[in-house]
Parts: sequence; C-alpha cells; structure tokens
Amino acid sequence: MKCGHNVYSWQASDWPVWRFDLDVLAQPLSEVSHAQGLLMGRLADVGLALRDQASLSALTEDVLKTSEIEGEQLNVESIRSSIARRLGVDIGALAPVDRHVEGVVEMVLDATTNCHALVTQERLFGWHAALFPTGYSGLVRIAVGGWRNDATGPMQVVSGPMGRERVHFEAPPPADRLEPEMGRFLAWANSTSGEPALIKAGLAHLWFVTLHPFDDGNGRMARAIGDLFLARSDGSPQRFYSLSAQIQRERKAYYDILERTQKASLDVTEWLAWFLATLHRAVDQAQHTLNAVLAKTRFWQRWAVPGAVPLNERQVKMLNRLLDGFEGKLTSSKWAAIAKCSPDTALRDITDLLARGILRKSDAGGRSTSYELVDVTLPPIAGPVLS
Repeated sequence: MKCGHNVYSWQASDWPVWRFDLDVLAQPLSEVSHAQGLLMGRLADVGLALRDQASLSALTEDVLKTSEIEGEQLNVESIRSSIARRLGVDIGALAPVDRHVEGVVEMVLDATTNCHALVTQERLFGWHAALFPTGYSGLVRIAVGGWRNDATGPMQVVSGPMGRERVHFEAPPPADRLEPEMGRFLAWANSTSGEPALIKAGLAHLWFVTLHPFDDGNGRMARAIGDLFLARSDGSPQRFYSLSAQIQRERKAYYDILERTQKASLDVTEWLAWFLATLHRAVDQAQHTLNAVLAKTRFWQRWAVPGAVPLNERQVKMLNRLLDGFEGKLTSSKWAAIAKCSPDTALRDITDLLARGILRKSDAGGRSTSYELVDVTLPPIAGPVLS
C-alpha cells in the first residue's frame, strides 16, 4: 500500500511545533466560551440533585458515543448504572455489570473527575488496560498497557477491500520515535504551555491521535484526553456536555478533518476551528439535555401525588425509559419484553397508567396499539425528585 505523495505532519522538520492563527480563532473561542458560561450559569440555579442528573445523562451519552464512533455498541442501561454507582446517584434498580462497559466508564470518569491530576505514562497504561480487560481487541490479541511495537507492520488507518486499501494515515514508527514522542507530549500536557485552555484541549486531542501510541483504543483515549482538558477549562470535574456525542453525529466530517490535518503542514488552524465549532454545538445540545432532565423532574413531581397508590417498579422503569427517549413505538409486547413480565401483566400496568392519565393511546396507526406519555402542563420544580 502506498500513501502517494502525501507527507504526514509528524514527518515535518519542525514537528511538533503546532501553529495556529489566534486572530482567526478569537471569535469562535469567544462564542463557545459564552455558550459554556450560559450552560454553567443555568446549572448553578437548578440545585445539586438536578446537576447530578444532568451530569449522569451527559456522561452516559459520552461513554456510549465514544464507543459508537469506533463501531462498538454498548448497553446504555449498563453504562448508566455503572456511572451512577461510581457517582453515588440513586437511579433505582441497577443493570448487571458489563466488564467492557466498566472499562470505558473507568477511563472517562478518571479523565474528568481527576482532570487536574498529571497525565502520566502509568495513567495512560491504566486506561488502556481498562479498555481491553481480556487482552483482545475483537479476536486479535494486542499489547495491553504498553506502547505499540508494530511487530506486524506500521500502524495505519486504512479503508477499502483487501488488495486495494487506501491509507488514510500512518503513525510514527515506534522503534526510533514513539517513546521520546510520548515523553514530549506528556511534558507539554503537564506544563503551563501558554495556549488558551480550549485550544490546548483541541491540540491534545489531535496530538495524541496523531501519535497513535497503542495497538487499539487510540481514538477513545484521544477523546478522553480532550475531555480532561475541557474539564480543566470548565473549572469543574462534572461533565454536562458530550463532545464525543457531537463527534458521533458528525463522524464523517471528524475523520475528514483529521485526515486533512495529518497530511498537511503544522498549521492546525482549520482543525482547531472545526474543534471549537463542534464543541459549541455540543454545548448547545447540552441545553436540550438539561431541558429533558428538568422535564423528567417535573414529570415525577406531577405524578408523585401524596396518598395515591404508588406506581410499581415496572411502571417506574418503563416511564423512565419513555422520558429518556424511547426509540420506536411502545406496545404492550415491548413493555412485557423490557419489563420482563407476562403480556397480561404488561397490559394491566398500561391500563392502570391510562386510567391515571399518565399514558394515552398513540394517534399513529399500525397493526398494534401503541402508547405515549400524556403531554401535560407541568408545575415549577420544587421539592425532592424521584428517579
């Protein structure tokens, strides 16, 4: 496989002296900082319990989407349970432990809740070991908790059928450069290097993924490192927005800008402009997530009527699923499958919620009757929150 005439940025004589035009980036920097301030100001007014719920929602999405970018599908309930256990947030019944989920959660939480701790070789090796608890990536055994050695050939990002592969990127060879390159990266990461905090987050993400120091997991770890620097810039270890989720929504553009940047000069203004714009969209999306958290809180306040017969665990579980964004139509058969109950029990649960005015039959046609939450005007937030 050949890379044509392309020369990678790490092959430049002045590598890794990153250059960027701060005048070009000044406005997007200001705009995203303003958006962050609006979000954090709004969160400051909603109380600790709601901030915990908003953080749980953002972290769950972050873990889910950073894995989806790499083509790995994790169970959202396992993710949410794992994070809730570690943060001490009560969400009721917890899902069974999944060791693959646990590893990604451990890395993401360590990157954010311990954002001010030094980024060291040992810390990165721990993240990598957490990501690959079996020592395998799929069916392939990989070096875990250590730098790659390229024993089977150079580290390349490729696509296309066998024999006609296209090389998108080739990482620096480890034999003569990877150890000192990572030492230089870590020294920069742990120093006061002078860049604006959000610029440093974008550079850290790019620099790490360009070095590609591990056999696998480099994308997830690069995004975790970016999140670490974003947490530092926010001045808070709690996460309320997910850059990984926004990158997943713009996955093709993400890979395109990475490839262009890694095959260009060390002027990374275009990458940083894309990074800041994507971050801005992630922060804006977090406002919608916060709206959903507030709506969920108001919903439970509306239906937690003193003296009323309490909802059973199945009903609470299914209503939370609807409030969190249920995909597709809710039918009695889906209720029975998710709640792990008989069809007759599912129908009794639904009938009770119809009688209470919590659910209604959907207007959408179809072969099976489906149900949705009643759209009601909800009172202002006050008092305790049910979860």
